[in-house]
Amino acid sequence: MNLGGSEQRFGIWWLAFGYTLALHVLDEAGHDFLSVYNPNALVLRRFVPFIPVFTFRQWIGSLLCGLTVWLVLAPLAFRGLKWQRRLAIPVAILVGIGNGLGHILASIYLHRFMPGVYSAPLILLSGIMLLRSALGKDGGVAVE
Repeated sequence: MNLGGSEQRFGIWWLAFGYTLALHVLDEAGHDFLSVYNPNALVLRRFVPFIPVFTFRQWIGSLLCGLTVWLVLAPLAFRGLKWQRRLAIPVAILVGIGNGLGHILASIYLHRFMPGVYSAPLILLSGIMLLRSALGKDGGVAVE
């Protein structure tokens, strides 16, 4: 399958990541993610005081704002702009790969399905593909 040039592929993976993240948010919301997250955040606050605790409205609102910004930037992603590729690298690593692995590994460790684990393989895969696309073939940040 030919996905076009580097810019075209980056735009496609930018969109795919956004849609996969939206699906992941629905998975977390539908399986009461905050009932797991908030108690753990309160414990972690002893060591890392800036960890937030959310109401459902705050949590879903902030995720929807972030997703909206991500998808609004999608047309620019098809231009393969350098700043956007650089932005995609930490997002892909933290939100895609780290988040996906976190859900999967927590489910294995705790011997139960954690909220968000059903969509975790998809967010992990889309994070990997976005990262590869952002880095370009040579492993460095692709140029404009």
